[in-house]
Amino acid sequence: MASGKGRKANPEGRMPLLEHLRELKNRLIKAAIGVAIGTVGGWFLYDPILVQLQKPVENISHLTGGTSSVNFSTIASPFDFKLQLAIQIGLVISSPVWIYQVWAFIMPGLTVKEKRYTLGFMVAAVPLFLAGVWVGWMVTPQVVRALTQFTPAGFSNIIDGREYVDFVTHMLLFLGFAFLVPVILVGVNMAGVLPGRTILKAWRITVFLVFVLAAIAAPGADAISMFMLAVPLLALFFAAIGVCMVNDRRRARRIEKHAAETDATADTPTPRSDLENL
Repeated sequence: MASGKGRKANPEGRMPLLEHLRELKNRLIKAAIGVAIGTVGGWFLYDPILVQLQKPVENISHLTGGTSSVNFSTIASPFDFKLQLAIQIGLVISSPVWIYQVWAFIMPGLTVKEKRYTLGFMVAAVPLFLAGVWVGWMVTPQVVRALTQFTPAGFSNIIDGREYVDFVTHMLLFLGFAFLVPVILVGVNMAGVLPGRTILKAWRITVFLVFVLAAIAAPGADAISMFMLAVPLLALFFAAIGVCMVNDRRRARRIEKHAAETDATADTPTPRSDLENL
C-alpha cells in the first residue's frame, strides 16, 4: 500500500511495518481534523435538526393520548446531548474527508492508474454514503412510529435524550455504511484480495440480510416500503459483483499476456555472435 508522499516500497514491492503505521497515523489525524471541523458545523446545525428529530416523538401523543417527549435525566445531559449530536452531524458533513483518507490508505498509490482508482472510489463512496444517510433520515419517523405504536392508550413515552439520539444516529450511520459496502467490495477486489466469484457465492445470505435490514428500517403495514429500501441495496450489491467479475477477467488476461510474453522471451534463441563471445 502506498499513497502518501513518504511511503516508499522496498525492492520486493513491500512496505515496512513502521511506514504503514506512520502513514496510518497521518491519515487518522487528517480524518480527525475533518471530523472536528464538521463537528463545529454540526454545533450550529443542532437546533434545526433537533426540531426535525422531535417531530416523530411529538406525533406519538396524538396516537396514544398521553405525553411524549425527549427527557434529560441529569443536569449535564443537555450539553452531552448537543455535543454528541454535533459529532454525529460532523461525521456526515466531513464524510468526503475521512472517506478519502480511508481509501488513500487502503488503495496502493504507486501508479497513476491506481491513483485514478482511489479518486474514483472516493467520488462513488461519498454520494452513496450520503444517500444511505438520507434514506435513514426518511425512514426514521416510520421506525419511531412503528416501535411506539404498542404504547397503551393513555400511557406516556418519556424517552431519554441520550438513548434517542443514539437510536437515530446509529440508524443513519448504519444505512450510510450499508450503502458503502458495494464500493468496499470493489476496492478489495481491485486490491486482489477477494475474487468476484467468491463474493457471488454469498449472494443468498446477502439477500436475506438485506431484506432483514429493510424490514427493520421500513416496517410498514405492507411490503412496498420494505422492497423500496431493499431493491436499491441489492442493485448496488449485484452491480459491485459485476464490476468485480469484469475486473477479474481483465486481471486474468493481463496475467496470461504477461506469461505469454515471458515464455516468448525465454524461447527466443540466443544470437550466434553472443554464443561466440561466451
